Amino acid sequence: MRQFLLMSSVGCHLCDEAAEILIHTLDPQQHLLDEVDIAYDDALMEKYALLIPVLVDEVSGAELGWPFDHEGLRGFIASIHASV
Repeated sequence: MRQFLLMSSVGCHLCDEAAEILIHTLDPQQHLLDEVDIAYDDALMEKYALLIPVLVDEVSGAELGWPFDHEGLRGFIASIHASV
C-alpha cells in the first residue's frame, strides 16, 4: 500500500480540484491519501504556500505539483512504482 499526502489549505479551489482528481484516480486498494493543511505548520507553509496543491509520495518524497490531470497522476504513480 502506497501512502500519499496532498498538501493543501482550506479555501484553496485548486486543492479541491486536485482532491477530486485524486479521489477518482487513486485505487483505494493500493493507495492511501491524507490531506495536510499547510496553514498549521510553519515549515510546510514556507515550502508549499505558493505551490499548493502538491501531492507527495511519503516513501520516496517525490512530488507532483499542480497542474495535473488523471493521466499526469497515473504517470506519476507509474514512475514511483517503477523506481522501487
